[in-house]
Amino acid sequence: MTTPLIDPFQRAISYLRVSVTDRCDFRCVYCMSENMTFLPKKELLTLEELDRMCSTFVNLGVEKLRITGGEPLVRKGIMTFFDAMTRHLETGALKELTLTTNGSQLGRFADDLHAAGVRRVNISLDTLDETKFADITRWGRLPQVLRGIDAAQAAGLRVKINTVALKGFNEDELFTLVEWCKGRDMDLTFIEVMPMGDIGNEDRLDQYWKLSDLRARLAGEYTLTDLAERSGGPARYVRLEETGQKIGFITPLTHNFCESCNRVRLTCTGELYMCLGQEDMADLRPALRNHPGDDAPLQEAIRAAIAMKPKGHDFDYSRQSVEGRMSRHMSHTGG
Repeated sequence: MTTPLIDPFQRAISYLRVSVTDRCDFRCVYCMSENMTFLPKKELLTLEELDRMCSTFVNLGVEKLRITGGEPLVRKGIMTFFDAMTRHLETGALKELTLTTNGSQLGRFADDLHAAGVRRVNISLDTLDETKFADITRWGRLPQVLRGIDAAQAAGLRVKINTVALKGFNEDELFTLVEWCKGRDMDLTFIEVMPMGDIGNEDRLDQYWKLSDLRARLAGEYTLTDLAERSGGPARYVRLEETGQKIGFITPLTHNFCESCNRVRLTCTGELYMCLGQEDMADLRPALRNHPGDDAPLQEAIRAAIAMKPKGHDFDYSRQSVEGRMSRHMSHTGG
């Protein structure tokens, strides 16, 4: 068995998030600018290269693979890649294959994803108001996403809704979202908005809604019980005793979750980011492309990158300025 990936702080790296494209059919205001310049297609890893890259990580001990974008399901031929990853599920080397999506293409792909071994999907959804949805996504169509959720559940996929908490935008929908997810037997996770990318006139300080405040509002209506369980990611969970449902909180700003970080992020061009909140990265593409018949140089490059993984990130809004801002868009690194 190949020696597993251990970072300088003795954290085992078992979770890889892979962006398969920087393109998306939405333009969410906290994720990308309205007039994005996307990467030339020749710069992207091919689906075969993504297979080899992810397979190398699996051979090094990665047990969870989350496919992201952009919107992963707009990548042409993407099911070829999902189908290829099925072999690692069948051997047991890979424990989970999943994805984060905006839901727009699930009507087309839900059944195929389930057939490939996907059992859970995270769907990004910040509002149930059709007008507000069009505003926040710029190009989005809420009915199409809702049909995608129907298709996912019909296919047997467990759905979790990811909602970015945005002050002045979806504060008034807090309980509506909770009750809607309860009615459809879906888990719900709230995420603090993160300072990433140049998004024009959007002001992150104005958008920032502390999840400690959101949680306090929930506690005014429900009895919250903290749960010890983890899903492999950064979320902390509570159970609402009155409804029995699970609510998650991802708090990169009010609670730094770095001490237990077990994940790294691979971009669609082969750049490995050891931390979402740091600019340092390692370009794995030369090791991949310069040695087509030998994975040893790629394994060595991955190990060298993991050896540079920092202890944590530096996101901070406390001084009324956006400290630790990342220049790259969220869509570049992957959700």
